[in-house]
Amino acid sequence: MKNINKVLLILLVFAFQSCSEDYLSPTPVSAVSAEGYFTSEAQLETGLINMYDGIQGVNSTSSNDNHSLQVEFYLTEMRSDNTKTKSSEGEPEQFENYTVEANNGIVGDYYRSVYNTIYRANTVLQNLEVASAERAGAFEGEAKFVRAYSYFNLVRLFGDIPLVTSVIGPEDTETQFTRVATSAVYDLIISDLGTAIANLDNSYRTRASKAAAQGILAKVHLTLGNYGEAKTLCEDVMTAGYELEANFKDVFYTEANKEVIFAIGYISDDAKDSQNFSAEWLNAVGRTTGVNYVTDEAKAALDEMGGNRTLYSYRIDDFQPEFNQVAKYIPNGDEALEIASLASDPTLAGNDWIVLRYADVLLMHAEAILGSSPNTFDSGAISSFQAVRDRAGLTTPVGEITPASLLAERRVELAFENQRFFDLVRFGLAQSILSQFADNNGFTFTGNDILLPIPTNEIGLSNGLLTQNPGY
Repeated sequence: MKNINKVLLILLVFAFQSCSEDYLSPTPVSAVSAEGYFTSEAQLETGLINMYDGIQGVNSTSSNDNHSLQVEFYLTEMRSDNTKTKSSEGEPEQFENYTVEANNGIVGDYYRSVYNTIYRANTVLQNLEVASAERAGAFEGEAKFVRAYSYFNLVRLFGDIPLVTSVIGPEDTETQFTRVATSAVYDLIISDLGTAIANLDNSYRTRASKAAAQGILAKVHLTLGNYGEAKTLCEDVMTAGYELEANFKDVFYTEANKEVIFAIGYISDDAKDSQNFSAEWLNAVGRTTGVNYVTDEAKAALDEMGGNRTLYSYRIDDFQPEFNQVAKYIPNGDEALEIASLASDPTLAGNDWIVLRYADVLLMHAEAILGSSPNTFDSGAISSFQAVRDRAGLTTPVGEITPASLLAERRVELAFENQRFFDLVRFGLAQSILSQFADNNGFTFTGNDILLPIPTNEIGLSNGLLTQNPGY
């Protein structure tokens, strides 16, 4: 973790067409210390923007940068049965065959990046006194949403983790490096999201909103087995004006559309505000290398029950047709799929990353109902489930939903959106499904592989105060 009282604020401007209603355009400032900077509400607004910049991550190939969301797929999709590498080389291979080492640079990058985002949120919270009475609540809500979102990802990936709730100095090693129980982390997440719900409205799609906080909190409660709370939250979102896009392709290629509840925005051909993970998933960076390629198992699931989603979920690799590529975030276009090019340089992609969308909420609603009742014929659950299938062109009426059918539906609807691994864990099936998947592909998956290792470098910085997860 960085010396979090010395992290520089890189105040980047997000001014692009798809999210112009979301991101303000403050005067860009770089290399500005947080200490003494926040003296006005306008400056605090730049601190809010800086939080999303932290999630967005740095588009670079340097191992010293915080890539944040841009490497998240390694830790999620590529540890599930959904994706793999193309050439089985280097650190990426460790994710697909469950041999992740504690010194894996990608794991260290993500861990460091997310704590840096938490630092940025804590910085905003520390300076709320400069906000007007009318806007202080909204500032607090956004900052706590980002902090909760960040901790939710960390606690699911690493288990017990350090819980930093204020801006601290490097001398506070106990707070920086003492792991606390997951229950304490979830208590903070629930509290922070509650504040966000109370203080935000639904003005934004690429910044925090009330519905985004409700949807994320619903997933938190599903993770904890609090099904009644999750059901209520989903139903609140279901009455907030969001809709399924009629055309599945439009979910990913018409940005800030009516289905998107929360997304992270990127700008095409902008070195500072673009992303390169889209290019990593296809031949834009090399014909024989690549990551996040579709597994045979995921392809089979989509072929069987994807409906009209299949065409826009994966495509055949033109150069090596035995491989299949993710088709949800193609930056340089596809004439056959009628996808326009979004960037002149695919490594400077502007495809927004969708964190939460309405289809996910509908399926969570069905999950919450199933979790709180053994009635697999519940009309409310079936209605939400059927709506997602209808959009996929699978209009045959569904008479019953089971946990297995719901998990299968989530897999094809949300394929390659960093949801599959978390879904398997939440449904209590990660051990059985991934063990079988690993066996079928010559790997070994154990219970220790559910959590990632605490990065070796962090343990070293803590002088042994930070402990390691079992099996590493």
